[in-house]
Amino acid sequence: MSPERWEKLKGELKDKFSDIKEENGELDFGPGDFERLSFTGPMGKIRLDFITRPAVIDKKTTTSRRVGAGVAVDYVYSQDDFIHKLQVYKWNDATSDWDEIKASMFGE
Repeated sequence: MSPERWEKLKGELKDKFSDIKEENGELDFGPGDFERLSFTGPMGKIRLDFITRPAVIDKKTTTSRRVGAGVAVDYVYSQDDFIHKLQVYKWNDATSDWDEIKASMFGE
């Protein structure tokens, strides 16, 4: 999803739902940031995460021939290229946690 489409979607959701909570932050698992919208819709509690990360342009693996030595992987990130991803979650009351809604759940 492009940033322009994300902004349009945010505007549409803000017009439709009054209880929208917005959050912004940095990712815990590498460089990048996220925008999060949470609201209650006809399906229940919904959360949308729009993630922006720099593209990986190279991966360097460092190994050693010693027994028991570990492997280190260093990623080289682009300064200009970014990857955008939208993740959708629905609140599950039974587990008290967010369940990801994947596009494959809606058919082919």
